[in-house]
Amino acid sequence: MTALAPARRAPTNKWLVTVSVTFGTLMGAIDSSIVNVALPQIRGAVGATVQEITWISTGFAIATVLVMPLTGFLGRLFGQKRVYMASLFLFIAGSALCGMAQSLWTLVAFRALQGFGAGALQPTEQAILRQTFPPHEQGMAMALFAMAVMIGPAIGPTLGGYIVDNYHWAWIFFINLPVGVLGLLMVWRFVHEPEDIRLANLADADAVRRNFDWQGIVLLCVGLASLQYFLEEGQRDDWFESRTITVFALLAGLGIAAFVWRELTARVPVVNLRLFKDAVFTSGTLIGGVMYALLLTGMFLMPLFMQELLGFTAMQSGLALMPRVLVMMAITPVVGRLYNHVSPRLIVAFGILAFVVGAWAQGHFTLETTSAGVVGAILVQGVGFACLFVPLTTAALSNIERRSLTDATGLNSLLRQIGASAGLAIFATLLDRFVVQARHGLVAHLDPGRPEVIARLGATAAGFAARGYDAVTARGMALGALDGTVARQASVLGFEKVFQLTGLCFLAVLPLLAFLKVKRHAGPAPHVEVAIE
Repeated sequence: MTALAPARRAPTNKWLVTVSVTFGTLMGAIDSSIVNVALPQIRGAVGATVQEITWISTGFAIATVLVMPLTGFLGRLFGQKRVYMASLFLFIAGSALCGMAQSLWTLVAFRALQGFGAGALQPTEQAILRQTFPPHEQGMAMALFAMAVMIGPAIGPTLGGYIVDNYHWAWIFFINLPVGVLGLLMVWRFVHEPEDIRLANLADADAVRRNFDWQGIVLLCVGLASLQYFLEEGQRDDWFESRTITVFALLAGLGIAAFVWRELTARVPVVNLRLFKDAVFTSGTLIGGVMYALLLTGMFLMPLFMQELLGFTAMQSGLALMPRVLVMMAITPVVGRLYNHVSPRLIVAFGILAFVVGAWAQGHFTLETTSAGVVGAILVQGVGFACLFVPLTTAALSNIERRSLTDATGLNSLLRQIGASAGLAIFATLLDRFVVQARHGLVAHLDPGRPEVIARLGATAAGFAARGYDAVTARGMALGALDGTVARQASVLGFEKVFQLTGLCFLAVLPLLAFLKVKRHAGPAPHVEVAIE
């Protein structure tokens, strides 16, 4: 370095950078699910109906997906670090306001504010870690990111249940404040934008301002907001039986189609859709979307199965799911280290097969299934998910230029979020239909003239009569008990079918692995995080 060269800041320890940017992502991931367990208490506090209270989750989800694809655009205008800090501040402020909200619609508005902050946290952290870790450690970087993204939704319901059982519901929001402030201070102190990224953003910012893509932003907002509303509310309104849902489906289709056309023809597009020309990025992102859909579906369905059919309490079901979280935490760093030595296609294929084995085990759950049976199945799936996220996110971004990483991570995060919403919507709808079909099938075998049915009703009625009920009442109660048994068995059959279907759906993405070819980086590379004073 010559005497005339500007002074360089010494590279910050990459682990300090990792810890700094992980606080926000972890909180955002937890908040996507922690509120759900508190909805009954919140509903009573703000005087909302069952239908109205769902807007607390819907508003957050819509705001989140709107920001994710715009992360690269915002980074070019204001800088990655500033975008991350502004998003984290917005999330903290939204959390504080949510805890103080006194009415439904102020709470919905503040949850949307939270969502706008949370939307940019995941993509920006992912890009920062990719730019901070050298090429041969990218697998480990994505392992650390994966632990925050996957574990957040897993521990959210358990943490929320504990807070609601022991404290006021507002603390599910207030708990973010000290953690968020600590994360904000650490990002300010330890995270510095790489010089090559800073210069690239400065060069691009002028072109963005001169050719501001207002049309693209408007079309993006209309298309994604309509799509997210359609996915979040469609199940409750019976899908296309509702005129409102039909209108939003049309708006989503037309808005997204117009947005794609606009971005492919704009001089300076707000979202770089041309990244999907890279087959590795496209295949990794699509598989990741399916993976997240099945991960969130399992996290939604398993507590329902355990509480409604096996008689678990909310805390017991949360504890039964914890081993999956623990095995994911244990295995994800190992997978990160293996990434440079084993083909990502092999790791992903193993992860898919492990998930399918777990789904097959879940497809054989009965009313006699114990906690050990539940834990065994979800442990296998935990191993599968741990083997999926790291190679998928690492490989998907392997061919992306450093200056385009924030655009790519925004799209990658968006597809995961849309996949999660679509998965929940599809499988929740299928569960209802499978239960109805199973009930019809079971009722068809309950012929009043069959000796087995007569004997069952007689024995049950006799049991009620022995407790002092008259014959007519005992007969009616026996019929009710039989109906309850049929309903429970139909629910079990419906859950079994959905669990089996999730496994088959994941097998269907195996052909996409043919495109998941990555270039290996030989040998260590210098740490890349530098900045000029």
